[in-house]
Amino acid sequence: MPTPAAPLDLLLLPQWLVPVEPAGVVLREHGIGIRDGRIAWIGPRSEASRLVSQVVRELPGMLLAPGLINAHGHAAMTLFRGLADDLPLMTWLQEHIWPAEGRWVDEAFVRDGTDLAIAEQLKGGITCFSDMYFYPKVAAERVHNSGMRAQICVPVLDFPVPGARNVDEALHVGIELFNDLAHHPRIQVAFGPHAPYTVNDENLERVRVIADELDAPIHMHIHETAGEVEQAVQQQGQRPLARLQRLGLLGPRLQAVHMTQISDDDLALLVESNTSVIHCPESNLKLASGFCPVERLWQAGVNVAVGTDGAASNNDLDLLGETRTAALLAKAVAGSAGALDAHRALRMATLNGARALGIQQDTGSLEIGKAADMVAFDLSGLAVQPVYDPVSQLIYACGRDCVRHVWVAGKPLLDDGRLTRLDEQALRDTAMAWGRRIAGQPE
Repeated sequence: MPTPAAPLDLLLLPQWLVPVEPAGVVLREHGIGIRDGRIAWIGPRSEASRLVSQVVRELPGMLLAPGLINAHGHAAMTLFRGLADDLPLMTWLQEHIWPAEGRWVDEAFVRDGTDLAIAEQLKGGITCFSDMYFYPKVAAERVHNSGMRAQICVPVLDFPVPGARNVDEALHVGIELFNDLAHHPRIQVAFGPHAPYTVNDENLERVRVIADELDAPIHMHIHETAGEVEQAVQQQGQRPLARLQRLGLLGPRLQAVHMTQISDDDLALLVESNTSVIHCPESNLKLASGFCPVERLWQAGVNVAVGTDGAASNNDLDLLGETRTAALLAKAVAGSAGALDAHRALRMATLNGARALGIQQDTGSLEIGKAADMVAFDLSGLAVQPVYDPVSQLIYACGRDCVRHVWVAGKPLLDDGRLTRLDEQALRDTAMAWGRRIAGQPE
């Protein structure tokens, strides 16, 4: 690579550099240079001595990769972590989560829960996340203050929800927030109709028209369970995905979350429309919702990203662990040990996530000109030795404890395991206070 003319702000020298694009590449004894929050140089360590940089940082024993992208979640639900475990989806949702949300969710809940989620995700190597929850303006403010990157999805349901008395109000909030953040360097706004069974045809068409006009993404739970699909066929005479196709929602801006039930016709619709699928394996496993056929989708050319879902159904926001589960589950579902190998799993958690969110020009891989969203994983620990293939070790042997440093747009948000902008003890105290309140315990 040519030597950059102007001085760098930061030069990182890891043991391994995994750019993700090109696919399957591991660069040893290479460095990466950052200027103005973007990647300005990638090249051999032998050439780095000729560069001028304000800061030079050695990263011995570390693998530098693109920041992880959590393509689906409900950030503030960290405050409901463990509230209603070991229940099937509709029981969990209708008898426990929706009543709890009606009782507790307000702007303060979303502020504190989102801060907790941001901190947890940063400590796990996540630089960007998609959030689908109430009071989206509050969530956007927390993301702005934190330095993270995010997609904020404005929830749309046919019935009143916290922060929106009806669909008109939800759409108004969404349009206003979209316009307010149209030029934000780290936040984009999407529309989030909750699911086919909670939003009628008229309101889905309204979402589509607005999303088309604004060129905004649409993020939606689709085909989460067999029961959902069976009920739709009984009531409407067609599968939910076919209904969404009829209404004009399928396309490259649609992010189809879960998709555990995929027929041949469903697969054809996904391929033809270039719709992305967001896979949430651990939430699906815990709720016994089903298995997304990841390898089948991948081989058909569907873009598959990975998400944690919310902490109320996972119960963590550990995307590295989620990706490991995705890789293992893909092999079992496909009946092939070669399904979703480690390099493709990492791609699913980085560049595929960026593609699903429509931000692949900015992030998802380590390429010159892209934003410097990066994570350094420490592979020097006892439980990771010996290292034959660093990417295999990352996916199959590493945990969140291996995350050492995180940068978003070149700014350090996690330094040697410590959050640089958030007070971890204060977040812990606040979360514990919410827990006592929700559980009915004395303060």
